[in-house]
Amino acid sequence: MPSPVPARDPGLQPERTRLAWRRTTLSCTVAAVLAAKQAVHRGSSPLGILALTLSGLVWLGFLAVAHRRIQTLSGAGRPRVLGVRAAVATAACTVALACFAVAMLF
Repeated sequence: MPSPVPARDPGLQPERTRLAWRRTTLSCTVAAVLAAKQAVHRGSSPLGILALTLSGLVWLGFLAVAHRRIQTLSGAGRPRVLGVRAAVATAACTVALACFAVAMLF
């Protein structure tokens, strides 16, 4: 007679992962707000408006991916693995915000 498989005890790992996604979202929000502040202080040049718009779009994209992932982690049981498209989108948004931040400095 096979022994029953014990239920998975996820412990605190899903909570830590949710908190990490929230911290990262907060960091991206701060980067987008600082980009907006920098664009406002430099004036309304077309390049500044373009950078601000791109920063806002990248922030919204990251926010969508992070929200979907946080919702996935909130469910009971084993959460789904982060898909390749979501991982690439997250990395691309992070790199893009970093590039926009560097571009705003110069």
